[in-house]
Amino acid sequence: MGTVGDWLLVAAGAAVGAPLRYLTDRAVQARHASPLPWGTVTVNAVACLLMGLLMGASVPPAAYSLLGTGLCGALSTYSAFSYETLRLVERGRAGLAAAHVGVSAGVGIGALAAGVVLGRAFAG
Repeated sequence: MGTVGDWLLVAAGAAVGAPLRYLTDRAVQARHASPLPWGTVTVNAVACLLMGLLMGASVPPAAYSLLGTGLCGALSTYSAFSYETLRLVERGRAGLAAAHVGVSAGVGIGALAAGVVLGRAFAG
C-alpha cells in the first residue's frame, strides 16, 4: 500500500483526467455524426500513448502515481468502451461493435508501443 503522498498524487492526476476525458469525448463526438464512439477511442489512445511514454522513460514512482495511475487511469475508460460496444450490439450493429473493439484495441496497443519508443528516445 502506498503512502498518503502517493494517494494524493493519484487523486490529483484523476482530478485532471476525468474532466479532460469528458471534455475531449464531447468535443470529438460533436464534430461528426458517426455511430462509432470516436471520443472514447481518442481518450483511450491518448492515455495509452502517455502511459507508453511513462514506461519508456522509466519515470520515478511519484510521476507514475500522478500521471500513470491518476491521469491516465481517469482519462481512459474501459467502462464507457464496454457500454458503447454493447449499445451498438443492442441496436443491431454487431459489425460496428466488432469494428469498435478492433479499432480500440489496435489503436490502444499501437499508441502504447509508440509511446514506449518515444519515451526511450527522450530518456536517451
